[in-house]
Amino acid sequence: MIDRRSFLITLPALAYAPRLIAQTGVVPFRATGLSQLTLTVSDVAKSLDFYQGLFGMPVQARQGSTVLLRIGAGPKFLELRPAAAGERPSISALGFAVEKFDVDRAVKALNEHGLMAAAAGVDKPVPMQYVVRTRKADLGGSADGTRELFVADPSGVVFQMHDVSYCGGSGAQGNTCRTVEPSKRKGVMAVTEMSHFTVNANDPKTVPFYQELFGFQPQAYQAATPAWGVGDGVHFLMFTGNAGGPTRGGGPGGPPRAGGVPAGAPPGIPAGGPPAGAPGGPGRGGPGPARAGIDHACMAMPDFDPAKVTQLLVDYGLTKQDGQGRTPLVTYISLRMPNRGGAEGGTPELYFTDPDGLAIQLQDVKYCGGGGFLGELCPPL
Repeated sequence: MIDRRSFLITLPALAYAPRLIAQTGVVPFRATGLSQLTLTVSDVAKSLDFYQGLFGMPVQARQGSTVLLRIGAGPKFLELRPAAAGERPSISALGFAVEKFDVDRAVKALNEHGLMAAAAGVDKPVPMQYVVRTRKADLGGSADGTRELFVADPSGVVFQMHDVSYCGGSGAQGNTCRTVEPSKRKGVMAVTEMSHFTVNANDPKTVPFYQELFGFQPQAYQAATPAWGVGDGVHFLMFTGNAGGPTRGGGPGGPPRAGGVPAGAPPGIPAGGPPAGAPGGPGRGGPGPARAGIDHACMAMPDFDPAKVTQLLVDYGLTKQDGQGRTPLVTYISLRMPNRGGAEGGTPELYFTDPDGLAIQLQDVKYCGGGGFLGELCPPL
């Protein structure tokens, strides 16, 4: 039996229930996976040198002063976007590759699901709005314009939807990237895939929103928190904060918990990690933004060895630390313990911060947010 308090917490999410039920199981968008991450940075040249020196990533496309770095064989990419005056660096957007994508059909579906077009001239949508941008040749698009769709979820987190072939270039689908610039630096390791995003949400309609549009289902649980599978592989989204939607046991989402025990942590840190708000708090990878936004992004590599990767990061100039933090150019490992779905002794989850202090997690390509040493065990639920 659900108590009164839990019922009241659930009410905002239930506002979406009639539309969810009315869909009869059909969702408007079929996402095949995560496709991109956008970093808004203070100095594009500095960040470009950092990421090419670390990963050896070629430039897949340029959109004016924005640089798109190829992940693996592409077309997935890491985007480096210059911060505007007064804008703080952040992980500012993510992307979904969508089967049979068409901007006009997508806009129609978004309208039918309660979203509104942003006012003319607005570049960034606010919660429950979308923007259609026409990118011309001066920004790497076609002469007659490459149309692109950006959406803000109920918490204001922005994502782009595009065709599975999209590379950030020209053409009707943005899938023409003829001139790929080799990396100016060799790189000390290579990432080949996207993995996941951890998002701090502040609106309980957030998870129901993604379920309604994409039909995302849990592929693993970390304690009561679901990892929401994106596509048929191992990509996922994880939400902290007040995201709404079901958790393990069917109840509403609660406040975030930290991800695990920092490797080498001092005595007294509990097995579930420090409390929210403490060092190593929200977002599993340490203290992230208190407001809604993307806490950290994760990319993946084959044959992931946390000790080896840590040493490569240290040799590259980052500082290894025992506790978790978000100062620039540090690296640390958090152990996700069995009480949060990790392995006995802990599933090592490795993080580093870039020149702007933005947190990136690195894991194996098999990592699905589940159990096992590599976090690769996600049996059917």
